[in-house]
Amino acid sequence: MTNTDLNTNTLISSQLEARSMLLVDDDETFRERLGRALRDRGFEVRTAASVDEAVALAEEDSPEYAVVDLRMPSKGGMEMLRELKRVDAGTRSVVLTGYGSIATAVEAVRLGAVNFIPKPADADDVVAAFEKYERGDPVDGPVVTSAYRAPTLARMEWEHIQRVLSDCGGNISESARRLGIHRRSLQRKLQRHAPQERGRT
Repeated sequence: MTNTDLNTNTLISSQLEARSMLLVDDDETFRERLGRALRDRGFEVRTAASVDEAVALAEEDSPEYAVVDLRMPSKGGMEMLRELKRVDAGTRSVVLTGYGSIATAVEAVRLGAVNFIPKPADADDVVAAFEKYERGDPVDGPVVTSAYRAPTLARMEWEHIQRVLSDCGGNISESARRLGIHRRSLQRKLQRHAPQERGRT
């Protein structure tokens, strides 16, 4: 890396640290942990647990950056991207994606997101995604740090089932209908322990 590259990256990082950010995720533990880490890096971070809450914050003071969970109960990340664009087309957004939804995240980029990050993500991933955009690098795939381990298919299935179950308010019959499986099959899957994430023991 040349001195010019180093100076450019330093300038981009200092520019990012001076800007406001809206973090939208329904997972309170993850949201608050990531929010604290981004504040430690100099960002002015506001957090929201839902699209409606986030839109209210954006209308009050539109953020320069937004980090949006793609899948949330009720209104999801796609709706959030549309609302952010309506409030202020200049807001740069990065989407967080899990549950095997990388293809959907690519569609989110088409809706205006500048990049996407697979969960689990940390503050370094978020900063790297925005720095990549500021440098003008093409979005040719998700930003992934060396710590990232792709989930197993069993883990992805289990997480998807849990998300659908949550969206249905714990109603097993409705969840089974949405998943396209028999109610008893869903009950058997729910009786199993959550599959271990890859790389964990």
